[in-house]
Amino acid sequence: MPDKVKTRILFRSRRFNVYLVRYSQGHSILPHLDMIAEGRLYKFNWVLVKPKEGGEFICDRTLFNLFGRFILFRPDLYQHQVSRIERGQRWLLSFALTTY
Repeated sequence: MPDKVKTRILFRSRRFNVYLVRYSQGHSILPHLDMIAEGRLYKFNWVLVKPKEGGEFICDRTLFNLFGRFILFRPDLYQHQVSRIERGQRWLLSFALTTY
């Protein structure tokens, strides 16, 4: 069984959060939306380490995607997922901004 996703909160406030996230081999994220009570949610993910195989980010629509490494999207509006990591790990620095 794969290790759990490990998330370290680097900064947290009412409107802005920064996380360091590690996904282990065998892990995947099923299609979902990130629900918020009010406002708009924007996420900027910087993929620090890509797995050797698998672990691709899939999103119905992104605002910006540079080489699959720098991704800006609206997780509250567009379904997103990560395919199964077949080999290696996936590390990302995630910045979340909520606007009202």
